[in-house]
Amino acid sequence: MALKYVVKKTVFGFDETKTEKYVARPVLAGTVDYSALCDRVTKVSTVSRGVVMMVMENMFDAIEESLSNHLSVKLGDFGSLRPTFGSKSQDEQEGVTAKVLRRRKILFTPGTHFKKILDGISIQKTVIR
Repeated sequence: MALKYVVKKTVFGFDETKTEKYVARPVLAGTVDYSALCDRVTKVSTVSRGVVMMVMENMFDAIEESLSNHLSVKLGDFGSLRPTFGSKSQDEQEGVTAKVLRRRKILFTPGTHFKKILDGISIQKTVIR
């Protein structure tokens, strides 16, 4: 299996000259939705789909509660999740208020298991027609 990429022409917003550059962009084959993921777990385990969904929903609730309480969540070799946000820079300390915060997000840092998966996958250029 190989990770596929295409070459795309782009203009970077931070480049004052607005020069066109070429960059590699990954190609995704599609998406596995929540229902299909639960079905896959059910097929390789001894528990029913309902139990898989219940465990997943309870895990999501526990993660949400932890992140809401300013906690990072470690998920073993899977990785970790932590709440974060961006902030507009200010000239004075007093200018840093909640109003200048932007793009709240949850940052995922892959664990050792996922890092090893990527190390073993080749990369291949492809052309989309």
